[in-house]
Amino acid sequence: MRRSKILVLVGTLVALVAATLAVNAAASVPQARAASGFAFTNYQLGTAFIGESCPNATVACTNLAAEPAIRADAAGRFYGSSENGLGGGTQAWRSTDGGLHYTTLASPNALSQTSQPTVAPGGGDTDLAVATAPNANGLYNVYVASLNLASVDVSTSTDGGNSWSLNPIGANIVGDDREWIAADGASKVCISYHDAATFNIIVNCSTDAGTTFTQTGQAFDTNHLFSTNANEIGNLAIDPASHIVYQTYSSIDLQDQTNPNPVGNHVVYMAVSTDGGQTFTDHTVFDNPNVAVSYGHQFVNVSVDSAGNVYSVFTDDHNVSYSFSTDHGQTWSAPVQVNAAPANTAIMPWSVAGGPGKLDIVYYGTSYFDGVNTPDNYPSSAAWNVYFAQNLKAAKAGSKFTQVTASPVNHFGGACESGVTCTGNRDLFDDFGVAANPTTGLASIIYSDDQFDAAQPTKCTQAQNNTSSCDHTSVATQTGGGRIFP
Repeated sequence: MRRSKILVLVGTLVALVAATLAVNAAASVPQARAASGFAFTNYQLGTAFIGESCPNATVACTNLAAEPAIRADAAGRFYGSSENGLGGGTQAWRSTDGGLHYTTLASPNALSQTSQPTVAPGGGDTDLAVATAPNANGLYNVYVASLNLASVDVSTSTDGGNSWSLNPIGANIVGDDREWIAADGASKVCISYHDAATFNIIVNCSTDAGTTFTQTGQAFDTNHLFSTNANEIGNLAIDPASHIVYQTYSSIDLQDQTNPNPVGNHVVYMAVSTDGGQTFTDHTVFDNPNVAVSYGHQFVNVSVDSAGNVYSVFTDDHNVSYSFSTDHGQTWSAPVQVNAAPANTAIMPWSVAGGPGKLDIVYYGTSYFDGVNTPDNYPSSAAWNVYFAQNLKAAKAGSKFTQVTASPVNHFGGACESGVTCTGNRDLFDDFGVAANPTTGLASIIYSDDQFDAAQPTKCTQAQNNTSSCDHTSVATQTGGGRIFP
C-alpha cells in the first residue's frame, strides 16, 4: 500500500481555497451533456474458491480486498486484481462475457496454485497489464504486480489466468514503493516504481515475459533531476503501435528549487521514452502558476488511444482535469475540467482510451464541497459514488464529456488520501480502474466499496458500514450507452 510523502501534504489544508480558485481559472469547464442510454450493472466479486462465478443465484459472492486494477485483452477478456494488503497476497478475476460475470482465479502470487492461500509474499499495491500480441498458445499474457517486503512481485500467466509463475524480485533496486506495470507485444513487460532510498522513479523492463528484468531506466532526464525528492509517481503506459513508453508524475518546477518551502506538486509531467524505456525526456503537461495546488493525489494518469493520441488525467482534490497530446507527448492542450455537478468533488481518476479520440474516465465523486476541508475531513453526510465520464472526440479542443453515475453509494464521509500515514477513513484506499472491451466498446469498472449490501452481503454487518470491516471489491459493468471501440 502506498506511502505518501510529506512534501505533498504540507500546507494542503491551508492552501485549498486558493488552489481551487487557481485550477478553476486555469482549466476551462465543459458543458455537461445529457446522458442518453448509459446503464451499468453492479455486483461484488468473490474469493470463496477458484472458479467461483459472480454474480450467481445460489451463494452471494464476497471478498475483503481493496484498491483494485483492471485491463482488457484484444480478444475482449477482462482481467481484474485487488490486494489483501502487504504479505496477504492479491486476488484475481477474469470475465469472458463482457464483464457480466467474473470468475475467481488462483491468486497470482500464491504459494499454491491449487487452492486459495492464506499467506502469500505480495499483496501491497496491485497493478495489472495484458500483452498486446498473442503468445505461442494464441492467448495474451497477463501480468500482475504487487509489492512485497523486499521487491516487486511480478506474476505471469500464459494460459488466460488459469495458472501463474511468480518472479518475486521484479525490481532491480531493493526497497521500492507504488509500482506500476505495462506490457508491449507478446513478451515485453515493464514496471515502474519509486526507489525508496532516493525517490527516483525507476523503470525496469523484461523481454522474456517477466522472468528476468534486465533493463533499467530513470524517468527523470537531466533537466528534471530537481524532481527527485519532490514528486508523486503516476502510472506507466506503452503505445502498442509506436512502442513509445510513457511514465507520468507530478512534481515542482525549476523555479521552486529556490523556494525553501514548496507547498504542492503543482506540475504534471509526462516522461517519454522512444527507445523502449531505456532513457526518457520529460515534458510539461500543465504547470499551475499557483504553487499551493497539488496534483500529487492518487494518481496522475496516462492512457493512449489507437491513433497514438495521449491523455493525461489529474485531480487537485476538487476537480478532475484532462489534457491531450497529438504529437506523442511533446506538447499538450490546455487542461479541461471533466467532472460536473453532482460530482462537485472528484478524486482518484483513472482513464482508458479506445479508438481515435475516444476516452473513458472514472473517479470517485460526491456532491459535497465546502471550499475549506480536504476530502479526508468531509462529514458523514458526504455520499460517494463511482462516476463515469466519456468523450468520443477527446483529442479535439472544445469537445465535451458525458458524465453518469455508475454505482450505488460506495462510501460515506471522509476519504483519506495520505497512504499509510492516514489518520482518517481510508476505505477507498488510493485508486481503482476502468477498462474497455475492444470487441464491444463497453467498459467495466472495478472499485472499492465499504457498504453492506443485503443482496450480496460482505463479511460484515450493516452497522459496520464505512469501516474497514466492510471493505471489498466490486464491479460496475457498462450495459448500454456510448462505446469507445472501434
